[in-house]
Amino acid sequence: MLNYIIRRILYALPILAGVNLITFVLFFVVNTPDDMARMHLGTKHVTEEAIWKWKEEHGYNKALLYNEAAPGFGKFTDTIFFEKSVSMFAFDFGRADDGRDIAYEIQSRMWPSLAIALPVFLLGLLTYITFALVMIFFRATYIDFWGVILCVMLMSVSSLFYIIGGQFLIGKLWHLVPISGYGSGLDIGRFLLLPILIGVISSAGANTRWYRTLFLEEINKEYVRTARAKGLAESVVLFRHVLKNAMIPILTGAVVIIPLLFLGGLITESFFGIPGLGSYTIDAIQSQDFAVVRAMVFLGSLLYIAGLVLTDISYTLADPRVRLE
Repeated sequence: MLNYIIRRILYALPILAGVNLITFVLFFVVNTPDDMARMHLGTKHVTEEAIWKWKEEHGYNKALLYNEAAPGFGKFTDTIFFEKSVSMFAFDFGRADDGRDIAYEIQSRMWPSLAIALPVFLLGLLTYITFALVMIFFRATYIDFWGVILCVMLMSVSSLFYIIGGQFLIGKLWHLVPISGYGSGLDIGRFLLLPILIGVISSAGANTRWYRTLFLEEINKEYVRTARAKGLAESVVLFRHVLKNAMIPILTGAVVIIPLLFLGGLITESFFGIPGLGSYTIDAIQSQDFAVVRAMVFLGSLLYIAGLVLTDISYTLADPRVRLE
């Protein structure tokens, strides 16, 4: 198992390096440091002195990939690529345009994102699987029929509608929870209740239908007919056999999402004023803070690749027939 995990991690490193290289090309070759300076300064007539001063303040006044004037290994290390991209592998994200340490901001903002994402993930997974199993248990009945219609209706509505409608109905008309903001201590629950509820409801239609499809594929297989022939109750067949054998596709969707929970929800955090990583990314894009955007792209790529590795490992735990190759 250890050798299998090491191989999967080694396979992931070239992918992460490729993503990092593509990101560098997009930020510094397609969009040169001079272009960044002009966009950040935001004036129509920017002088060369102002551009050079901005590049010097932000560390963009060096060669991109190869510095001919530097001695020895400095030809490769005294470059923008090494300082802005390679250093990210050591989790050295540098500083934002406002002077704040990006790594510190990520560490502090990670917890508000997790405070929303983890309950949404756990409650959603339990809710979606439960409703899907109920629809399968009552398949070909009115419960299954109207359940599918409800799922399609939920899928057809944009998540923005749930956010705005929830804020207006629950926050403004009923005054049950604050519309937006973030507190401290036990007061956090009041601010997180509505985003968590909307997060679960907005994804209920698509996920419930997906789990229902998985269970329908399993319930028509021979081992299910054999279990029924032995006299097992339908509830036992569903929970002991169908659910167990559908775990691999469930793990595929669930484990990949887990690392992405750290990045938070871009739209949710922005609308509810949650100081998480999602709102941090949106604010960086709006203020054209390129250092923060690059750091979040790298972190998102790293976490997504980690999710794929976790998915491969979870396969071996869920099904011993999967070979460790």
